[in-house]
Amino acid sequence: MPNLSRPARRALLVVHVVVSVGWLGLTLCLLALGIAGAASGSADTAEAAYRAMKIFGDWLIAPISLASLLSGVALSLGTPWGLARYRWVYIKFWLTVPAAGASIFALRAEIASAAGDASAGRAVPSTVDLVIAPSVALGVYLFLTAISVLKPWGLTARGRRWQAGRRSSGAGAGAGAGDKAGAGARSGRRTASRTPARSRA
Repeated sequence: MPNLSRPARRALLVVHVVVSVGWLGLTLCLLALGIAGAASGSADTAEAAYRAMKIFGDWLIAPISLASLLSGVALSLGTPWGLARYRWVYIKFWLTVPAAGASIFALRAEIASAAGDASAGRAVPSTVDLVIAPSVALGVYLFLTAISVLKPWGLTARGRRWQAGRRSSGAGAGAGAGDKAGAGARSGRRTASRTPARSRA
């Protein structure tokens, strides 16, 4: 994939940051609602909490998680960071993929089941799961945010090969330009030496 232009890269970066922060905020909301549903002694409060979680799950989890994943992949492939050149990018990608999958397929199903039980007046059997899952997800997203800011651990083996190739090609291009310049200078001196003195005068 060719490198993105500067305006496109900035626009995509803004999109990625916005949806990633939105994913973090959404998970925090789900955690708060899960705690409210599990800790409340009121059936009405628990039902309201789980129904609110279902609204968030049905409308926001899938688009936000997919937008974060896809914008991050596009940003990696369209810039020199690459997808497998730097350890922090590589780790972030392989944590985001299962996090998005678990949010879309497992967490949404768990929330829908709890909301259905609460609406029908039945006891919700998995109240702790609806606290643990957002807690783990929140920890993962905070970790991803931290490594995105700090960019630790340096290059991967593939990244080192890529960097060495860039350096060697740059050195070769510089040497070639120097050889051409030197040849041009020598040619100019030979031409000047062959020119008669009166012509130069």
